[in-house]
Amino acid sequence: MKISEVSERSGISPDTLRYYERIGLLPPVNRNDSGIRDYSELDVRRVEFVKCMRNAGLPIEVLIEYYGLVQQGDQTIEARKEILIEQREKLVAKMAEIQKTLDLVDYKINVYENALLIREKELIETED
Repeated sequence: MKISEVSERSGISPDTLRYYERIGLLPPVNRNDSGIRDYSELDVRRVEFVKCMRNAGLPIEVLIEYYGLVQQGDQTIEARKEILIEQREKLVAKMAEIQKTLDLVDYKINVYENALLIREKELIETED
């Protein structure tokens, strides 16, 4: 699959895909005889994983460390698991903060809705 197809499928720009490969976040992608990147399904799954983790807020440095461990093989499974556990804990804390913010926004919306209902009721009563 060409880089433009991976870009379209993943929503990640070709420049960003090249950057991720250059910094080691993605392993080098095979190239065809013309030197054009040829992404395998495994490459695409890696791109999707990186996108998911980046969207969740994981730092590039953590993902580079994680993929470095993946490339070292099964002897790093415990270290990879620890990275994911640590990042999960951070995500759970972030979600709790987002939920608090969402609750506050919902409360404020409700306050404004009630204020509008009171004003509408006052307008109706003054018309009578």
